Amino acid sequence: MNAATAEEDLARMRDALGLARRGLGTTWPNPSVGCVIARDGATLGRGATQPGGRPHAEQVALAQARARYGAEALRGATAWVSLEPCAHHGRTPPCADALAKSGIARVVSTVEDPDPRVRGRGFAALRAAGVAVETGICADEARRLNEGFLLRLAEGRPHATLKLAASLDGRIAHETGESRWITGPQARARVHLMRARADAVLIGAGAAREDDPMLDVRLPGLEGRRPVRVVADGGLSLSLMSRLARSAGDAPLWLLHRPGVDPARRAALAGLGARPVEIAAARSGEIDMAAALTFLGGEGLTRLICEGGGRIAAALLRAGLVDEIAWFSAGVAIGAEGLPAVAHLALPDLAAAPRFALDRVETLGEDVLSLWRPRTEA
Repeated sequence: MNAATAEEDLARMRDALGLARRGLGTTWPNPSVGCVIARDGATLGRGATQPGGRPHAEQVALAQARARYGAEALRGATAWVSLEPCAHHGRTPPCADALAKSGIARVVSTVEDPDPRVRGRGFAALRAAGVAVETGICADEARRLNEGFLLRLAEGRPHATLKLAASLDGRIAHETGESRWITGPQARARVHLMRARADAVLIGAGAAREDDPMLDVRLPGLEGRRPVRVVADGGLSLSLMSRLARSAGDAPLWLLHRPGVDPARRAALAGLGARPVEIAAARSGEIDMAAALTFLGGEGLTRLICEGGGRIAAALLRAGLVDEIAWFSAGVAIGAEGLPAVAHLALPDLAAAPRFALDRVETLGEDVLSLWRPRTEA
């Protein structure tokens, strides 16, 4: 491969990854994929996986190229795809077949799709059809972008980001429960962007009671994003007059509760449009968070943000279910009487504390966002 080809491959693949990134939060249970098709330096078509997971990025890019330049323009072209093209028959024909039949001569991709229906078969089908296939470019970026999809296939649960907005001394609210607003407008806008890129937002029953949130996306141009709103509400205590309950007919609301809740209350919340779901209880009597995330993964969710409060944060940390911490730190001190960002972990000693490695830091107005990932032993 000459230097010019390598440089174009890198630029085109980053374009494909950028297209894929735009679809995060809208394509579950499918991955968000981007595809760019070009020939002789000219872009013919660009596509991303559409909301709901269909049509796939390759089909969108092929259709755009045909509409703009005609089918003959695809002969001898190259397609850059941010994940292995599918090889199974679903509601649409396999993308590997569509690419091969189009006359495309070369496909550049990142990593295999671990879905058992694909897992190398897409690349094999392309090669069998005489298409040159190159893989591995931007592989780490591709894995990071679709880590939720990959994790769901590997472990049966979504990727979980624990988002905490706290004071300098680690408090998320005043002792009265007042928490609006610890952080400033730029940090809050960033949280809405995180919601827009998530499949679901999870909070505990306490946060639902204290904050009466909507858990919607309020960014210009993204108001139509509707992440599933999930409340871990063991006793099914959510008020029928809460904003979440009253809007359950307009945006998905799943209520995870323990066995044995009041059937009448369950029926009343379901009547408003909510989806009550029974989840096994842990020994503590709280919802078993491992079982809860397994349920969410089974429903196809790949990217989950947990927005509080302290008890559910502690439950996720205790269970080893936190894949990323997004810590929004504000320049304010609240004191020991404030509510802690994380409730009791019941650690036997410091060595048992979950440890995270700093991934990156961003400044958002007067606040700081630090992103942390579980520390892996060398």
